[in-house]
Amino acid sequence: MNKPTSPAAPRVTESDICIVGNGAIAKTAALGLAQAGLSVTLLGPPAPPPAPPAADPGWDARVYALNHTAHKLLSSLRVWDALDHARVAPVDAMIVQGDGPQAGGLAFDAYGAHADTLTWILEDRNLNQALDAALRFAQNVKMVSGRATGLLRAADSASVHLDDGGSIKAALVVGADGAQSWVRGQCDIGLDYRSYNQCAVVTNFECELPHHGAAYQWFTGAEGIVALLPLPGNKVSLVWSAPEQLADTLRAESAQQIADRLAVYAREKLGALTPLQPELVRDFPLRLVRPHAMIAPRVALIGDAAHVVHPLAGHGMNLGFADVAQLVKTLSEREPHRGIGDDRVLARYERARKEDVLLMQLTTDGLARLFEADIEPLRVVRNFGLNLLDKLPVLKRRLISHAMGK
Repeated sequence: MNKPTSPAAPRVTESDICIVGNGAIAKTAALGLAQAGLSVTLLGPPAPPPAPPAADPGWDARVYALNHTAHKLLSSLRVWDALDHARVAPVDAMIVQGDGPQAGGLAFDAYGAHADTLTWILEDRNLNQALDAALRFAQNVKMVSGRATGLLRAADSASVHLDDGGSIKAALVVGADGAQSWVRGQCDIGLDYRSYNQCAVVTNFECELPHHGAAYQWFTGAEGIVALLPLPGNKVSLVWSAPEQLADTLRAESAQQIADRLAVYAREKLGALTPLQPELVRDFPLRLVRPHAMIAPRVALIGDAAHVVHPLAGHGMNLGFADVAQLVKTLSEREPHRGIGDDRVLARYERARKEDVLLMQLTTDGLARLFEADIEPLRVVRNFGLNLLDKLPVLKRRLISHAMGK
């Protein structure tokens, strides 16, 4: 007679830290914390079936401008050297233009900032492929696919419960799961939210004239903020922070029609623009998300889970990398008698990030509000401000040094 089989016990994965998320910030945090000697479980959604490799993958519509803080962190994790550097563009100058007939202007360059480069432009795919390669060889990192259904926190640990009945037990849970963070929601952390009533429209172009490693940004008033970022060769990536009504129009247009619209801004500097992949035009809504805390008992938030800012300065991703660097530093420097989920340790992480995050939130939000107003007196004031700042080298150097993460 066969004995009835008992149901299998639910699978429990134990580690020092559970990171919830599957983006670049989550992966970087897993590598950094593992390098610091902590065991890490990285929880992400089930991966889609692999797509057949394309003969020519083209250029990602989504690119990042990474500063020196991000460069230093990725270099320390041996990720920077694993990038495809043929697809990375150093930015040697940044040229900002105001709006109207008396348009003000502001220019930064690497020489004036006493640096080899201001920032680096690279694609989302390039960054994630390098991170995935590093994770395959990382010690102390477990990869778990699944969907979180519950978060239970106790005095000495936290448990993330999964939809397959399993769970992950850890001393600390790190929420790196984006602007709509599930982890943040489980902790009942309140937030301030405001839509900018804009969408970022992104695509890539070949330019007729060489860009010489310069990034261009036009504050146009009624049409939003247009940025053209250098890619390797005579290529540029567009990030157009457009008011929603204009964004709806752009969404219905072809990439060539968008190129024709850009001619009024770009033709003098870059010549004619030709779409690289006419079908590849993307857009995403812009908003300010300001959570009331970056920590909760046994929980720390990083990246967009902790803050979402306007992309006009290109530093949303850099804030996330700075979160990772600070979290690794804070946990590594804690006293021997304090655990990694200790309330005082987590409070130090939050305090260390508070000023940088708040400054970037205030700066990007203030600039977005100032430049979206299409009112003549304000146009005069902001053009005057750009011209004045351009003539104050000490202040200009301080601003660019902060933006560079140096």
